[in-house]
Amino acid sequence: MMNDFLTDAFVRLRQKLKGISVRVLLDPDGAEDILQESFVRLWQKRYPLHSEQEAAALLTRAVRNASLNERRRKRPFPLEADIAEAPPAPEDKEEAYAAMHRKIESELTEMQRYILEEKEYGGRTLEDIARELGMEPAAARMQLSRARKTLKNALKDDR
Repeated sequence: MMNDFLTDAFVRLRQKLKGISVRVLLDPDGAEDILQESFVRLWQKRYPLHSEQEAAALLTRAVRNASLNERRRKRPFPLEADIAEAPPAPEDKEEAYAAMHRKIESELTEMQRYILEEKEYGGRTLEDIARELGMEPAAARMQLSRARKTLKNALKDDR
């Protein structure tokens, strides 16, 4: 009976779910794959569903999250036009490095600095860093994301 709710909701909302996925991925074929994978995954888990509305909410959330995950996984590489034609002069590199170091020291919290340095320069995984700091990997990932965003905004303000 619980999978009947899931199937009914999936059939009724198929076009809406595909629209959600297409808006996130910008790829109709990829969106179709996400729909099928999400439905199969939910079907196999056999969530205890009590209504078609509950199934619809679960399907919508699953498709949206799977689409976002796929988009993150397939981040585009920089286009050739985004890459400088000539490498910067050594003195420009040194000045850029010094400016970035100043931003890291002045804009980030101690924890953000540590996570950023260990991840980017130490080559460690977020799981290892989180374990060392006694935090969840998701929390370490969030701190790293905030650090990068802070640096990006600080550098944008300098331009």
